[in-house]
Amino acid sequence: TTAAALEHFTINFTITNLRYTSDLDNPDSAKFRATRRVMNTLLDRLLKGSSIGPVFQGCETTDFRYEPGSHRDETRVDAVCTYSKEPWAAPLDRVGLYHEVSNKTRGITQLGP
Repeated sequence: TTAAALEHFTINFTITNLRYTSDLDNPDSAKFRATRRVMNTLLDRLLKGSSIGPVFQGCETTDFRYEPGSHRDETRVDAVCTYSKEPWAAPLDRVGLYHEVSNKTRGITQLGP
């Protein structure tokens, strides 16, 4: 048998209760590393429990940023998630997955505690 190809998709969202600070610009800072670890854990837990769970490999938060003009208590999050493209698995349905994630997060308002 051949190994399944790994496919990636991006997730972008805003955390409305994480105050953006310059520490989140520095991947070597303790705050960046701790926040990335929490985001990865929450995204992994969410997606492992979804319809792509059997092929889901994990998410890696890549960036935290502040959007000029937005509220300082809001932090934008970018993550890259990976799944294995198995021959037996249905193709990734991005719209369906979005609706599933929306339902599991109370309308994309509650990722975790």
